[in-house]
Parts: sequence; C-alpha cells; structure tokens
Amino acid sequence: MRLLAPYGWDADWEAEFAPHAEQGLLPGRVVRVDRGQCDVVTPAGTVRADTEFVVPRDPMKVVCTGDWVAVDPEGSDPRYVRTLLPRRTAFVRSTSSKRSEGQILAANVDHAVVAVSLAVELDLGRIERFLALAWESGAQPVVVLTKADLVPDPVTLAHLVQDVETTAPGVPVLTVSALAGDGLDVLVGLVGSGTSVLLGQSGAGKSTLANALLGADVMEVQAARDVDGKGRHTTTTRNLLPLPAGGVLIDTPGLRGVGLFDAETGVGQVFSEIEELARRCRFGDCAHESEPGCAVRSAVEAGELPVRRLESYRKLVRENQWIVAKTDARLRSERRKDWKRKGAEGKAAMEAKRGRWV
Repeated sequence: MRLLAPYGWDADWEAEFAPHAEQGLLPGRVVRVDRGQCDVVTPAGTVRADTEFVVPRDPMKVVCTGDWVAVDPEGSDPRYVRTLLPRRTAFVRSTSSKRSEGQILAANVDHAVVAVSLAVELDLGRIERFLALAWESGAQPVVVLTKADLVPDPVTLAHLVQDVETTAPGVPVLTVSALAGDGLDVLVGLVGSGTSVLLGQSGAGKSTLANALLGADVMEVQAARDVDGKGRHTTTTRNLLPLPAGGVLIDTPGLRGVGLFDAETGVGQVFSEIEELARRCRFGDCAHESEPGCAVRSAVEAGELPVRRLESYRKLVRENQWIVAKTDARLRSERRKDWKRKGAEGKAAMEAKRGRWV
C-alpha cells in the first residue's frame, strides 16, 4: 500500500476496507470525477473507473473527489467503483437558493483553505460563509490572504489581517504572495499532512497558489479582470494532487455562490463570541432584537460587538433555518411519495392474488 500512503491511506482506512479486500476488490482514492467516471489511485496505479453502480438518488452520496472507494481488480474491463467507504468529513454547500439539495465539493478533508484576494475590498460576510461551511465539514479552516504583494504598506496589511482575524475566531490567518514566495513556507508547513481543499471565488488566486504549493505549473492561470478583480473559471473540475512536501491538495473551481447547507454548528463556531454572549441573555430563546436583558445587544451598545457581526449572524442563522426547513419538507415529501408507491404496489399485488383466486 506504499502508493496509497501519500494520499492519506492509514490503518483506520485499511480496517474499514477489510471486508472489501476479502472480495478481491482494490482500495483507491478518487482524484477526479468527470461525466460518470472517475480517476482512482490504487496500489496498482491510477485507473479509470465507471461509477454506474454507485449512483444514488441522494446527491449527498454521489462519488466525489477525495472519496475512498473499492474498485474492481486488474483484468476487469471496464472497471467499476463498487462501493464508497464512509466519509470522515465532507465540505457541502447548497446547490442554489431555490432548491434544498446539498452539493459535496470535497470528501475526507483535514484543512479547508479559504483563499481571499487582497486585490479587491475584503468581503467579510463572504469569508464568514466559507468559514461556517468549513467548520461544519469537520475540517480545520485556514484563511489565506493572497496577492499580499499588492499591499506594500505593512500597517495597512496588518489592519486587513486584524479585520479578518476578528471575523474568524480560532482560525489561522496567513498572508501570502505566491508570485514573490512570501508566506508560502508557513502554509506549506500547515498543509504538509493530511488532505487540504482550496476554496474561494474566481480571481482569488487559487490556481497560482496551488501551483506554488505543487512546485510546478500544474493548474492553468488566467488574469483577473481589472474592473472588479474577478476571474474566469480556470479550474473546471476538482482535482486531488499530492504535494511535494507531504499531504494532498484538492483544488476546486471558483465559487460564485456559497449557500449554507444545514450548517448550524458551523455558524455557531464562526460567531462564537455571539453564542457566548447569548448564554447570558435573560431569555433562552432571545432573538437579540428588542427583548429585555439581551446581553448581545448590550455588547453592541457598549461597542464590544460590531453591529456588522450581529447583522451577519442574524442573516446566516435565518438562511440556515430556511434551508433546513426546506430540506425537511423535501424529505417528508419524498417519504410520502415512497409510501404511496409502496402502497400502490401492495394494492396491485393483492388485486393480482384476488384475480387468481376468482
């Protein structure tokens, strides 16, 4: 299993895979998914496998980059992915604002690296969204402020870092210039073990950062627009790549939408200071609006809590509650349809029996 070790294979995965090994299947990690097929690195090398036998109705269970799977042994043509091993972590966002389905962006991730460009004005609310999803995934978030060479004044740069640190309690915040090489050593050390997923908007410098970490021009790079600092989707698929200093990296396409998906715990982690203050409110169900004895509003009035943080917290809590309610409604609807289908099948079976009895 030496070939799999750099990709994160360990004793726990080996124990999880044992029943499939008895069936003669090969373990492997998905490094790319494309049009119903995937590239899987196995002890026998990287193979192309069909996912036909693991296509569930639930989009949360589709094969994803970072998954550990069991594939057919050498000699099978075509090869198929036969099953997925249970995921340890998964980075999930909602597919759109009008639907209630989740989309898995990466599986079995240890670090969620959120790339934020310093070439444009910081969007702290968007950073909070990324971090809520990152915490919810089970991974350790990291914020990387890219293109730091565009902010030559150290005082200005320090203020920007402080703004993000206030927005990201408990999260490392790094400044990096991939072109100049500044700050890369710290990031390399941080992602040098386990699996890291690289996230951010188009134009955030993800591909340039990925190339710097990989030590080669593996990912295509395009210049961001001067007007708004946004770029085109130079990365169109999610690829898992081994890093020369250790660890593996999943690079993702730029994300225009970062919708929450059942991220209550993640939101609470991002706004941990508000959650702590809320415990001191007079009422347990305090909405932090007009209730007497509200510790959160008292902190705002005293200048201890920025108004922007409270407004952002309220917005993300409302959005998350909406998507959870929509998801529950969809699940209830699917259950009802399933019950009706089974009832109709049962009724048809009984009528068929009666027909034989007549």
